[in-house]
Amino acid sequence: MALPVLSSSAVKFRRVLAHFPQELSLAFAYGSGVFRQAGASAEHGETNMLDFVFAVDDAVTWHMTNLVKNRSHYSFLKFFGPKKISTIQRYGAGIYYNTLVPCNDRVIKYGVISTDALIEDLFHWKTLYVAGRLQKPVKILAQNENSRLQAALVSNLKSAVTAAFLMLPESFSEEDLYMQIAGLSYSGDFRMIIGEDKSKVQNIVKPNVAHFQKLYSTILQDCPQVVYKHQLGRLEASIDKSPEGQFTQLMALPKTLQQKITALVNPPGKNRDVEEILLQVAHDPDCGFLVHQGISGIVRSSSLVQSAKTILTAGAKKSVTYSLRKLYKMTKGGLKKTS
Repeated sequence: MALPVLSSSAVKFRRVLAHFPQELSLAFAYGSGVFRQAGASAEHGETNMLDFVFAVDDAVTWHMTNLVKNRSHYSFLKFFGPKKISTIQRYGAGIYYNTLVPCNDRVIKYGVISTDALIEDLFHWKTLYVAGRLQKPVKILAQNENSRLQAALVSNLKSAVTAAFLMLPESFSEEDLYMQIAGLSYSGDFRMIIGEDKSKVQNIVKPNVAHFQKLYSTILQDCPQVVYKHQLGRLEASIDKSPEGQFTQLMALPKTLQQKITALVNPPGKNRDVEEILLQVAHDPDCGFLVHQGISGIVRSSSLVQSAKTILTAGAKKSVTYSLRKLYKMTKGGLKKTS
């Protein structure tokens, strides 16, 4: 069963997709133009910028074809050709965005990421940039039969649940879980200080609990620490917070996050293996905080480089326009909270 979206159908998104080279391993739409957020009217959702991500096996060839079809979408970097564009794509979060693009009477933004970079992020949380978006409801528009990519998509969701369990108390509600998961990719993101509505995570989760249930129900039903009553829409959790239980969860975390956590507690020059350090963390009363700090470290570095890259990929004028839009949304969100 397809996830429900805003009033207009998936046809709208597929019409956008028709404007681009079709060699895609995965294409999805995400954000407030797809799923309604708290505080926004249906009409507002229909006028929001539409956000897309396209995963491609061969970035150079894809950009080469797209430069022929949609040359105006690119900044001055189009003059350097597809190889240079693909090189710039690899920096930061490994994704190249064209933003504020007029398409089918809407304004869209689309990011291009290589399939290998996406799989790496989903399995290991190397940047948590696109993996973080895929921890929240998205509208899948195209997906090829890549079994490794499919396994990576499932692994990413399982890792999100594991990380959330480590940061939550022993008992919590289903909404608490989804709030924690939705907030993972915003931890440490400097744009949450300036540029994003401070209520963003809550605004994403509250109107979309059914979408999160659809995304995570199978994983939660298979989880021995959770009694998930899907028909009643209720989750009863009792997480094992013993050192043994936490150690098992820490060992199941993505590789990059394990490395970030060990770097936080392992003094420089001390050569201990990851398993030994994570066992120490499992006994630490601040275990959940250390997991949060590790995630923040991943997100901080990738979001900084990715945002700096926007000046090149969007061009100065579009960068300023896009930043002003974000600031307007942040200010509007702040005014709603105080009114």
